Amino acid sequence: MRKILVTGGAGFIGSHFIRYMLDQYTDYSIVNIDNLSFAANFDNMLSFSQHSRFEFIQADINQQEIIEHILAQHAIDAIFHFAAESHVDRSISDPDSFIQSNVVGTYRLLCAAKNCWRSSRSYHRHCFVHISTDEVYGALGEEGAFTEQSQYLPNSPYSASKASSDLLVRSFHKTYGLNAIVTHCSNNYGSHQHVEKLIPTVIRSALQEQPIPVYGQGKQVRDWLYVLDHCRAIDTIFQQAKEFDVVNIGGGCELSNIELVGKLCAILDRLRPRSNGSYADLISFVDDRPGHDFRYAIDNRYIQQQYGWQPEYTFDTALEETVKWYLSALVVKPPVDQQAASHTT
Repeated sequence: MRKILVTGGAGFIGSHFIRYMLDQYTDYSIVNIDNLSFAANFDNMLSFSQHSRFEFIQADINQQEIIEHILAQHAIDAIFHFAAESHVDRSISDPDSFIQSNVVGTYRLLCAAKNCWRSSRSYHRHCFVHISTDEVYGALGEEGAFTEQSQYLPNSPYSASKASSDLLVRSFHKTYGLNAIVTHCSNNYGSHQHVEKLIPTVIRSALQEQPIPVYGQGKQVRDWLYVLDHCRAIDTIFQQAKEFDVVNIGGGCELSNIELVGKLCAILDRLRPRSNGSYADLISFVDDRPGHDFRYAIDNRYIQQQYGWQPEYTFDTALEETVKWYLSALVVKPPVDQQAASHTT
């Protein structure tokens, strides 16, 4: 039985990854630690919370002694590090919490892994999988795509904190021999996403007959990756990687924010039509946020050639399934503070 630790498993991507691994394998047991901050939702774990090979522990990655105890007590083989503050707008208004969680928290987690695993005769067999973002590379113009060799040029406190954590992971590999993998994903979408993110915000605003706020003119371009494709990519890399590697994971679907909002409105028009007009009539452009990156795009050639992975889900099909989930789950409650619908990361 392989034993893995997932951090941030009550969040959007982390909970999907746990569900994926439990469904995919019968010889994995999973311990999830999450501090249940604003971005987490215990309901994300309901479908597997009673699974015989799953255990949840409420803890913070900054609590190094507790993490070391968990790693030793459960004989953890690998760590999948999803836990992070990830809302760009919040990083602009409150950067301190992003540094504490994403930088210091990752450092504490790395120290715990090193301290626990280094005494093991199978030190090289343990693995630290760090889930990062394409935002560490900064912004692109109208052409080109990020590769694994792209320079780090983060433009927000969030992306700077993730770039810092990436480099800490690299340094622990180079200095202490910690076996590690760093992945950079493009924008994820799917069920169970936090209500402040773009897709839930559009659906919520539309169903409440409220303005759908879009930053600037909605021209910013993002590469969209279905969360289940992302989970499969992480697993594929973990199973095949022979040494430290940095891998970019993209969905191969570039859309401007306004194009995506238009698609969502069209789906809602079919599935739950308004009594008068289209949901697109509710689109409202608002002032752009500071330092808003123009475009992200990922070159998938490395992961395709090295690991044989490519997206399985078509965007339009997966997007419609995502909308259906939100409609059935009635995830329409507004966040504590209303945010603009250009939260694409």
